[in-house]
Amino acid sequence: MGILPQLVLALPFAIVFFLYIMAVVRSNRWYKPWPRYRTVWWTLGVMLAISSVAGPLAKFAHVNFTAHMVGHLLLGMLAPLLMALAAPVTLILRTLRITTARKVTKVLQSSPSRFLTNPIVSSILNIGGLWLLYTTSLYSLMHENILLYLIVHLHVFIAGYLFTVSIIYIDPRPHRLSFWYRSIVLVVALAGHGILSKYIYAHPPIGVSIGQAKSGAMLMYYGGDAIDIVLIFILCLHWFRATRPRELATR
Repeated sequence: MGILPQLVLALPFAIVFFLYIMAVVRSNRWYKPWPRYRTVWWTLGVMLAISSVAGPLAKFAHVNFTAHMVGHLLLGMLAPLLMALAAPVTLILRTLRITTARKVTKVLQSSPSRFLTNPIVSSILNIGGLWLLYTTSLYSLMHENILLYLIVHLHVFIAGYLFTVSIIYIDPRPHRLSFWYRSIVLVVALAGHGILSKYIYAHPPIGVSIGQAKSGAMLMYYGGDAIDIVLIFILCLHWFRATRPRELATR
């Protein structure tokens, strides 16, 4: 894959990084100082996303399935988690004018937004998209068609981000779903991800050797579990804080 697709995929992340930093500067100048750790999360998330679509890893992933799976974990799981922890919506609402912020809030409260951030819908987009990618000819086709290559990688990130923000609420959410609901969907989604990795181990995607399929599947299984543990921890922490007795909460 040439340099052009890499630049096209990296450009949106570079843009949102610049906008985030500008918003941080505005917030620190006119409002309360923005937490530095959130800026660190955003920076790391953007860097990991860019490294997965541009540079040596992206080039090697075009011919090596194991490298591709590293990119999948970074682009579809770790980068979305870190960027969600950076609370970009909160930062945007803090720095925009009141009239503009209200328009953004209306978009967040709209039916399409509510639909896409429903855990079941986001799980289908995320895990279902991966099943479609690795159990059909889509994986081999995307390496032959630049447009398809771009669409698949953008989908992997967007679906991963929607899934993350539908499970853990870092930014304000107008329509909050119960912890039980989100937990059940999370368990099912993680099971679907794990089963897919085992399927890949036994049934390599078209054009992938058995050896690379096995190493890539193991990386998908154990690497995915490591990231999922962080997601589970955050969800459980939020659940504990929301349900602990008021006496403990005020200590």
